[in-house]
Amino acid sequence: MKLIVFDMDGVLIDVSRSYREAVRRTVRLFLAGAQGGRNLPDPLFPLADLARLKQTGGLNNDWDLTARALCLLFTLVKFPPRNITPDLSFDEAISGCDVSALAEFLARHPDPLGDIYGREGKITSTFVTAWFQGDVGSGNMVKQIFQEIYLGGPLFRSTYGLEPRFHRGEGLINEETLLIDQETLAGLAENHVLAIATGRPEGEADYALDHFSIRKYFRLMVTLDDCLREEERIFREQGERIALSKPHPYMLDRIPELIKESFEGYYYLGDMTDDMRAAAASRFGYRGVGILFSSPDRENQRRGLLEAGAHCLIEDVAVLPEMLASP
Repeated sequence: MKLIVFDMDGVLIDVSRSYREAVRRTVRLFLAGAQGGRNLPDPLFPLADLARLKQTGGLNNDWDLTARALCLLFTLVKFPPRNITPDLSFDEAISGCDVSALAEFLARHPDPLGDIYGREGKITSTFVTAWFQGDVGSGNMVKQIFQEIYLGGPLFRSTYGLEPRFHRGEGLINEETLLIDQETLAGLAENHVLAIATGRPEGEADYALDHFSIRKYFRLMVTLDDCLREEERIFREQGERIALSKPHPYMLDRIPELIKESFEGYYYLGDMTDDMRAAAASRFGYRGVGILFSSPDRENQRRGLLEAGAHCLIEDVAVLPEMLASP
């Protein structure tokens, strides 16, 4: 019997029209109140361009991906060199920015994020960082805009107990679809132990399991919240701040520790370079299985996953049971 651990986004769940689109819409709403905001193209950049940025790694979640995209774009935004103080509202701060040059750049370049990243790398922006602190409702405007768009008005209210400010309509969470059908999952669960290691917050991961009625196939799940709780425990006891999200192998190591069984093989199915790095770093010797069937840019993703240590790649979900049945 083998332990098969799945990433959720891009492996179990198609998030191209939810999380990925939420990143793109969040960036646009964040910039919309700036001078020249009406001239920004819609969409700002292709999803394939965003996917390539995500493959650069070092991103715990799509809030971080949104912030990185904003930091890159802010290299072309003019903003006054003033401090972001508690009495300065986001609307006031963004209205002092000028995105005219950015709008012209976006209109000319088919892959703007990749273009800027190639020149600037993992650059930070003081303006973006100032509005990516704290949590929803306490000044983190990047996360708040994202959550309003992704969850939608009713689910945002029930999750945070707050009225949405930027988006009150339907949530993109309802655009998600299942990538691996229930029949395939049922067949795998008959012969192996299945689990999930995901960078999603626990509530959003639970929502997907129940919405698609697939919880019954998985022995357990480790999420972003588990990483954060362990990080806080380590800080309290040792006074050290460490990040346990992928590419750290914490989630993958934690799963067999909790199951307390031995397996003849350990596999982690993921679509990101950080997934493969986490598998390679695990003390349980996971084989990283790179998933390509959800990628908008398979050739670039293929190259990235192999460079990150993927044991094998899968382009068609139909071959998954056969692959896992082999020694």
